[in-house]
This record gives sequence, structure tokens and C-alpha cells, in this order.
Amino acid sequence: MDIPIERNNGTLIAAPSGRIDGFNAQDFHQTLTGAISGDDTAVLVDMSGLNYISSAGLRAVLMIAKALWQRKAKFMLCSLSGSIGEVFKMSGFDKIIEIHDSKDDALAKLG
Repeated sequence: MDIPIERNNGTLIAAPSGRIDGFNAQDFHQTLTGAISGDDTAVLVDMSGLNYISSAGLRAVLMIAKALWQRKAKFMLCSLSGSIGEVFKMSGFDKIIEIHDSKDDALAKLG
């Protein structure tokens, strides 16, 4: 899975596109985990290009978040479409993962 990655002041910004489902959730997890360095103090996943996420995708997101929390790094999501946002609300993940309307909002929160 090809996920564009950029860095901004210690924040890794990943922008997956298409789908994260049972077929590629493990690839998503491995790609993102492999891109995170010890110097990254925060990870922001820009979901503006995502049009579907399954329960396997949610699990991958949660595993990444948990690993980052354990090392005291921040984890945020931004730019969720209506249907993706609904999945996060229905699953309760919006209560445990910080979600912002836009990449700019999330980066401003990080300071």
C-alpha cells in the first residue's frame, strides 16, 4: 500500500487513499508503522482521500494509536468524509482518538 508521507515540525503526516479493508489493513498498519521514526512526536493521518474503512481498518488504526500512546506520542486523524466519520462515531473511536476537521486545524492544535 502506497501512503504519501510528509513531515512537519516533528509530525509525521500520512495520507492514505481509497479503501482500508480486510485485504490491505495489515499493509496499512505495516507501512505506517514502518514510516514512524523515533523523532516523530506526533502522527496525523489525513483521511481526505479515504472512501471506505472496514472493521479491520479500524483495528489497524487503533493498534497504531495504542503503540504511539505507549511511547507518549500524539495520534490524530483529520478530514474524515461523512461516511468515514459515521463509522468512527458508531464504533466510539471518536471518543478515544482525536479527530479534526482539517489538516490545518490538527497542525494548529499541535502548535
